[in-house]
Amino acid sequence: MKTLICTLPGQFEYADIPQPELQANHALIKIKRIGICGTDLHAYEGTQPFFNYPRILGHELSGELVDFDNAPGFEKGEAVSIIPYFSCGTCIACRRGKPNCCTNIKVFGVHIDGGMKEYISVPSQYLLHGEGLSFDELALVEPLAIGAHGVRRADVQLGDYVLVIGAGPIGLGTMEFARIAGAKVIALDVNEARLEFCRKHLNVYATVNATDSNVADQLREITEGDMPTAVIDATGNLRAINNAINYLAHGGNYVLIGLQKEPFSFSHPEFHKRETTLMSSRNATREDFEHVIKSMKAGLVNPKTYITHTVSFDEVKDNFESWLDPKTGVIKAMVHL
Repeated sequence: MKTLICTLPGQFEYADIPQPELQANHALIKIKRIGICGTDLHAYEGTQPFFNYPRILGHELSGELVDFDNAPGFEKGEAVSIIPYFSCGTCIACRRGKPNCCTNIKVFGVHIDGGMKEYISVPSQYLLHGEGLSFDELALVEPLAIGAHGVRRADVQLGDYVLVIGAGPIGLGTMEFARIAGAKVIALDVNEARLEFCRKHLNVYATVNATDSNVADQLREITEGDMPTAVIDATGNLRAINNAINYLAHGGNYVLIGLQKEPFSFSHPEFHKRETTLMSSRNATREDFEHVIKSMKAGLVNPKTYITHTVSFDEVKDNFESWLDPKTGVIKAMVHL
């Protein structure tokens, strides 16, 4: 079967590898869609933490269930997606119900080879029913679950002002699920086209351009002097992370979904006087995936509007680098097999 391997930063190579065979407690899936994630882009750039080369990328996946062992309730031929975070089940995090940050976690397409190939074999326990959703929709469940998990970490309440920094796919999903939780969502980004997308498709409460000189003043006015009670970073940009403490309400929650390699820092007095709760948000849990699927089925979120670029599997190598350029207007690239 054909696969695409990221051999080094900035380099892809197609190769033929053996098709997987059915193993005990595993499922075989014929891949139909691969969503391109920020993690994939950062891996290609060479800026992704927890990463080694060569690696087969791809963890936003959907496909047809070909065969399986020990997957009660599933049927051959049905559309499925997967939870791509393979946990050990025995470490302190897993024992406390946090397999998303397992000490020995293996993220499909990051720590181990992923889904940029025609067929995959995954442990059956990570299968997700398609629930009547399309292959495009199912491939978008995982990035939305990342946002849903971050919103849950932020403990968003009805009527809260929530500032989401970064209007890429993860940020957009975060905005969607903050809105679903009943928040008044404020989108902050440097890209005016993406802010327009938020206004047009996500029905956010307000947008602010991060390049403006008076961002804090705008936020104060929008929130009637209070500032946002939750600030969620979905950029992984060091400057954005360091500065966002200044946008948070006293007593608020600051959640970092975005990830980058360098240490971050901000004023201790600014952090302390707010009695800030600082949290990271890593991956997602089955609860988040199920919340996303339920919300999609109910029409509360339509992630297909995020898909701006579509290519065949054979075209990925030639097009991938262009998706790093904001000028292309890419929000979500989707690969068809």
